[in-house]
Amino acid sequence: MWVPFFAAAAAERCEPAIVERPLAIVRGMPPATCVVEANAAAHERGVAPGLTETEARARCSGLVTREFSEEQVASARHALLEATLAVSPRIEDAGPGLVYVDIAGLGRLIGDEAAIGERLVRHARAVGLRACLGIAGSRTAARVAARQATARIVAVPPGGERGVLAAAPLAVLDLPAPLETTLARWGVTTLGELAALPRAGLAERLGPAGLRAHDLALGRDTDPFRPYLPPPFWEEAQGLDWEIDDLGALVAVLGRTLERLCARLRAAHVWADRLDVQLQLATGARHERTIALAQPTCEVALMLTLIRFELAAHPPPASVTGVALSVRAVLGQAGQGGLWQPPAPRQRDLAALVARLAELVGGDNFGSPELVDSHRPDAVALIPFSPPDDGADGERCGLGGGAAILDHGTPRVSDGHPAPGSPSQLMLRRLRPAPRVEVVTEGQRPLRVRRRDVAMRVVAGAGPWRVSGEWWDAHGWARDEWDLLLHDGTLCRLAHDHVTDAWMLDGIYD
Repeated sequence: MWVPFFAAAAAERCEPAIVERPLAIVRGMPPATCVVEANAAAHERGVAPGLTETEARARCSGLVTREFSEEQVASARHALLEATLAVSPRIEDAGPGLVYVDIAGLGRLIGDEAAIGERLVRHARAVGLRACLGIAGSRTAARVAARQATARIVAVPPGGERGVLAAAPLAVLDLPAPLETTLARWGVTTLGELAALPRAGLAERLGPAGLRAHDLALGRDTDPFRPYLPPPFWEEAQGLDWEIDDLGALVAVLGRTLERLCARLRAAHVWADRLDVQLQLATGARHERTIALAQPTCEVALMLTLIRFELAAHPPPASVTGVALSVRAVLGQAGQGGLWQPPAPRQRDLAALVARLAELVGGDNFGSPELVDSHRPDAVALIPFSPPDDGADGERCGLGGGAAILDHGTPRVSDGHPAPGSPSQLMLRRLRPAPRVEVVTEGQRPLRVRRRDVAMRVVAGAGPWRVSGEWWDAHGWARDEWDLLLHDGTLCRLAHDHVTDAWMLDGIYD
């Protein structure tokens, strides 16, 4: 698969409005700006690489010029590789705009060579690239067929490689300049003429380089196939010709970049699991933000909303001169929800809710609780929110999102028997956050408990049970726990924090 004028195609991919206009990619500083690439419309008007920008504009008055962008070329190159990888598991990256695709065995899945070619071209078009495809028995013949093609897809019949290569000019092989100059002095201008030269004479005069050129002219692949492995992160970048200091304009640029990135994800049948935003600032620094997605997705509107919320909460400190978006891709798998779980919300609604909550309370104050390896009561940490697994067991269905946590327990008394009037086993309903209470003590034993305007007398009690930890650093803690029976029949657990000297109603037995 070959994309002609690749640097220009990469720029057109970022700006679809200039696809039909003559375009030149330039490099350098005025007045020495030179053309390094031009699209087909510009070539028809005499614009070619090597001309200065002034000469190019003299030949084509309506010429559109864009600065050469390595980020755009790299993004387009990865997009082409991922588009072909969605059709065949074996591809080779042969350079910007050129990909070798192994289609052996795809006939049973897709169809004949024409059907395979149509799918490859369609996937390339989905990521914004117009490609030509050559199908042949060797990589060299397929490349020449694609570059010489007058149609989108050219299939070379088995055994017809020599005929396709014979009339092709020598330049299609991209030989080293000294070797190409030597062959031109000999009067060799086509691959057929090169293939007709005696092999022994080429080896004697040109060495290994001559033999390799002869093999290519015959349509032989001497180099091994080097399969391409996709990177774990997918990235799209966009350079700017002006500085942006308005959030609305910045989101519009990010939206176009995100559309290209999501098109690549859909072509490869993967979803985004995490989104990284990198903004190049006018000061030379970078402003980076990471957005953990609640659910893997490839919806542009949803991720753009999350980016808007994130940048509104953490705006860049200076004007923006370039943007880059990267995602961690995962396979999107549809599955049935668990039998013991409530129906999960839609991805779009869930992610939007997460974004709004993060904007309301701050990203550092929102997430899923995770137990910390500590004996300290309620020692939890916040991690990025993720929905429960579909395979969660039925025991989790009873734990909702409320503030109360239920534990099995039996109220403890001094003689080891259940408290008077209590069943053999009760449930301790922990109150979170634990409300503070006022306690009157005698010899460190609670006598009366006052909560709000209600005072209650302690009838019976057991304790204290002392727990402590982390005394070796600034986060040390120590507390006493009491099980108390109050005169109104309430059976509760009190905790006395020795660090703050505060009493808290830790829970109530049901």
